[in-house]
Amino acid sequence: MNSYRPSPFWAALAAVLILVHAAVAAPVRVGDAFPDLAAAGFEGALPDLAGKIVIVDFWASWCVPCKKALPMYAELQKEYGDRGVVVIAVNLDEEKGKMEAFLKKIPLPFTTVRDAKGRFAEKIGVAGIPTSYVLSPDGKVHALHRDFEGEKTRHKLTVELDAILKSK
Repeated sequence: MNSYRPSPFWAALAAVLILVHAAVAAPVRVGDAFPDLAAAGFEGALPDLAGKIVIVDFWASWCVPCKKALPMYAELQKEYGDRGVVVIAVNLDEEKGKMEAFLKKIPLPFTTVRDAKGRFAEKIGVAGIPTSYVLSPDGKVHALHRDFEGEKTRHKLTVELDAILKSK
């Protein structure tokens, strides 16, 4: 019986491709560098985020827990905004009109952009919404929150923000 054995070059190339695919497909975790938001291809403009503490919240207009979380993020923006905290809401509605209609009814006091095809959310491993990331000024993920648990989530976020601010 004749068995095929790939050359060392092809075996090494296959191993590298597998590792690259795993790295690209791996979800972003606490401690990881968060991908550059400016390069994400969002619809909408982002503010200057250099040196800021950033909360990135993924939401959609049809998501009930998201609707409950957004007012909390508005409060956090008001409470912490003058200390260098910026909230970015990333909308995942398939239809832009649904996001726009929602924002007409409930204007948000922070930047809202749209991930039209959900590619960025998929790239970083957002499996459900709401999902939010707290980024330290160096761009690393300080905390990750899946779902929204009302006051419990708010408390966790304030503790996290206070810890980052204290370490600055």
